[in-house]
Amino acid sequence: MLPLLIGGLGTPELLLILAVVVLLFGATKLPELARGSGRALRIFKAETKGLMDDDEDDKPAAAKTAEQRELEARQAELDARQAEIDAERERLRGNDTA
Repeated sequence: MLPLLIGGLGTPELLLILAVVVLLFGATKLPELARGSGRALRIFKAETKGLMDDDEDDKPAAAKTAEQRELEARQAELDARQAEIDAERERLRGNDTA
């Protein structure tokens, strides 16, 4: 049977690393650590996708279909409404604390 090779590490080495992690963080902190790592990876993935989308936005506007332009206009309108709602929410929170 072939040993599990991750970066040249075999099964005994991986088990030793896992044991050290459990000792350092404790068994109760491992799920929280995994959730935090998952969130970080999702954010990283979204940011890299955003960078790739920015590169695609450099294409000429004429290449966009009418449907795409309409969707972008609707999204801009929704973003403006959301900004108004957020501002109103902050204003109301300020009145509650005063």
